Amino acid sequence: MAAQAAAAAQAAAAQAAQAEAAESWYLALLGFAEHFRTSSPPKIRLCVHCLQAVFPFKPPQRIEARTHLQLGSVLYHHTKNSEQARSHLEKAWLISQQIPQFEDVKFEAASLLSELYCQENSVDAAKPLLRKAIQISQQTPYWHCRLLFQLAQLHTLEKDLVSACDLLGVGAEYARVVGSEYTRALFLLSKGMLLLMERKLQEVHPLLTLCGQIVENWQGNPIQKESLRVFFLVLQVTHYLDAGQVKSVKPCLKQLQQCIQTISTLHDDEILPSNPADLFHWLPKEHMCVLVYLVTVMHSMQAGYLEKAQKYTDKALMQLEKLKMLDCSPILSSFQVILLEHIIMCRLVTGHKATALQEISQVCQLCQQSPRLFSNHAAQLHTLLGLYCVSVNCMDNAEAQFTTALRLTNHQELWAFIVTNLASVYIREGNRHQEVLYNLLERINPDHSFPVSSHCLRAAAFYVRGLFSFFQGRYNEAKRFLRETLKMSNAEDLNRLTACSLVLLGHIFYVLGNHRESNNMVVPAMQLASKIPDMSVQLWSSALLRDLNKACGNAIDAHEAAQMHQNFSQQLLQDHIEACSLPEHNLITWTDGPPPVQFQAQNGPNTSLASLL
Repeated sequence: MAAQAAAAAQAAAAQAAQAEAAESWYLALLGFAEHFRTSSPPKIRLCVHCLQAVFPFKPPQRIEARTHLQLGSVLYHHTKNSEQARSHLEKAWLISQQIPQFEDVKFEAASLLSELYCQENSVDAAKPLLRKAIQISQQTPYWHCRLLFQLAQLHTLEKDLVSACDLLGVGAEYARVVGSEYTRALFLLSKGMLLLMERKLQEVHPLLTLCGQIVENWQGNPIQKESLRVFFLVLQVTHYLDAGQVKSVKPCLKQLQQCIQTISTLHDDEILPSNPADLFHWLPKEHMCVLVYLVTVMHSMQAGYLEKAQKYTDKALMQLEKLKMLDCSPILSSFQVILLEHIIMCRLVTGHKATALQEISQVCQLCQQSPRLFSNHAAQLHTLLGLYCVSVNCMDNAEAQFTTALRLTNHQELWAFIVTNLASVYIREGNRHQEVLYNLLERINPDHSFPVSSHCLRAAAFYVRGLFSFFQGRYNEAKRFLRETLKMSNAEDLNRLTACSLVLLGHIFYVLGNHRESNNMVVPAMQLASKIPDMSVQLWSSALLRDLNKACGNAIDAHEAAQMHQNFSQQLLQDHIEACSLPEHNLITWTDGPPPVQFQAQNGPNTSLASLL
């Protein structure tokens, strides 16, 4: 018995020594691998060699699975060798499922592997993998929530918002059960965002009310609380802006701006939450700042405060350039494209067509780098080109661009915006497209069955009807439509629509010989257009003031207005020539496929200048 005991003790000692040796060689290789990975610049090849050197030692399953995960992660993040990365991650996922209480490796492998599958367009492989991981992670709150978010995001990218909303609902209920009101709010706010995208407004309102209560009642990390408030307020602001309610949104927007100022003064606490389900952040502070700038620009653009829009765009783009040096997150490129889309519209209104065209080209370049970005913004890009074509009087190209944009969008508000602009192109073109025009006007009839709930777009539809009636010589009908536009635009501070309606009403009264009433419309139109500033309305108003004063015998005022008109004409003409001379002007002929990579220089402008003079 004594001999057996001695032998057993010897065997145990040998095993302990072997385990200690195994641990020492493993830790040494791991240390070298991490040293090479974090070197400046990283020495990825040497890091991979060190990790691969683990396998010849026939390590225990735990070390084997973890090493496969580390190799897969390094290869996925730092190389283009997706095949080897996939192989290692699949082995890590397979082995880790056989090991009890090995959740971190198991679920990180599943999460990373599904990311890689999506990158390789193997979404059908990613979904069942995530579903299985979700099924077996219910005892691990952090990973269960994270995997639910990941699968919901995958469905969102596939435009399957119903499945994504269902998963976010499951996540919200799970977070409630495990006592994480913070993560419950994140799930509900994410669901609210998708419901807004789907225009399910009846479901959005009670959900946002519940979110507001949860956010206000939750007592926890101040940065997390404020970030929830930012998320909540961003949804409210974008909801108002989608509805074209520029005046009604102001209190929410002010709260949002105050909230982001509060966040910027708070220091990140290193204390980890006690509940592992709370280990989430919606967005980094710096990204939230850019997002608040972005919604401020959206508001300023809709309200017609174009100088303010320019100021906040400059701030946001400067911040984005700094962030993109350190962070390659795709959301930053999305922010950049949306900012550029809004500032391009501002440039076209303020008479800076050449700059707008160069920024359209910049959006094309950003979309060339990301197929997904192009897919999401192709319709907007063609819409912007259509607006540019209108500004340089290339009406056939404008029609082609708007028609292309209509083909590419299923977004109701964008569809209504494009149709409204296309109708105005056909109205200017006279009798060439009468049947198509009547069909379009019927589809955006603001008097009944208007296709979207946007206050702004409905007001714009009344304006287009007024413009059409004016060109048809039906002046009383035109006045009715334009007064409706004025009523709606005054209710929500839609300054550009107000200015356009006033000047067109002024033009109608001038044609009817009612000079006093015409003057009462044109003078405030000119003042408002100067404040925006809207170059086209200023040009139109100055021409009317010149003719009005001449008709009334006010020679000095007529001369002053004529001088203003001449100045505006010269500025617009110079900008027109500059824009049409740019090589990017050839973009107006692009209506199919991805954006063209190169542009041939033009010999000179080839568009009519008659409409400017």
